[in-house]
Amino acid sequence: MPTSKVLLSTTSVFPEASTSAFELASDLGYDGVELMVGVDTLSTDIGSVAKLADYHGVPVHSVHAPTLLVTQSTWGSDSWDKLRRSGEAVKQLGGNVVVVHPPFRWQREYGAGFVEGVKKLNAESDVIYAVENMYPWRTPGRHFQAYLPGWDPTPYDYDHLTLDLSHASTSQRQSMDLIHAWGDRLAHVHLTDGRGSFKDEHLMPGEGDQSAWEVLEHLAETGYEGHIVLEVSSRRAKSRHEREELLGEALANIRKAMDAGLARRR
Repeated sequence: MPTSKVLLSTTSVFPEASTSAFELASDLGYDGVELMVGVDTLSTDIGSVAKLADYHGVPVHSVHAPTLLVTQSTWGSDSWDKLRRSGEAVKQLGGNVVVVHPPFRWQREYGAGFVEGVKKLNAESDVIYAVENMYPWRTPGRHFQAYLPGWDPTPYDYDHLTLDLSHASTSQRQSMDLIHAWGDRLAHVHLTDGRGSFKDEHLMPGEGDQSAWEVLEHLAETGYEGHIVLEVSSRRAKSRHEREELLGEALANIRKAMDAGLARRR
């Protein structure tokens, strides 16, 4: 039976550079990498990324477009051009998914045409543009809307969605509920975790409130074939060896959960 590819996000090795993600993905046995464009200089040079992927034998299956706060100046200021360039980049690298954040509320013109624009990109390309669930920005005494048309993609007419478990936790939702609500629109998963804090924690799966292993088992059992991307913070690691142990243990547990779900499917 077809199974999901398990990828390592280049953000999961921070503060190490993207080069380390390819090295660790190769050493640990991940199926590939998700490239976060803009986290370092290398990540914006797709030709160099292609050479790095070839050298380590680790393909890039998905690209996260540079639409974060910290990557606003990456590849210029035209948001639609960023998305198109991300699609071209993932095709050049041999992948098929672009992860897209919804616009910030101050990007009014971009936000006004976002749903229709993403739908058009999906219709015109064989690349999957998958909009990611976000969360309301919160302080201990206040919530405010930071995204247009909204942080929850559920009610909008997007063809493909990315589920981020940490974002679900920050928004005080349950990932399993989103999976059921989205149905076959679920195209991509950022596997991580959170404890419901107003901070986007990106904990290791299983360390928070999102029932991460049960989510994985359910996806495998129900025939989900999209990518599973480990997108976590490993900053607590005090050395490369500790980071390698953390990411290796996570991969082993991911495989175990997916195998359990596949066994029930049979």
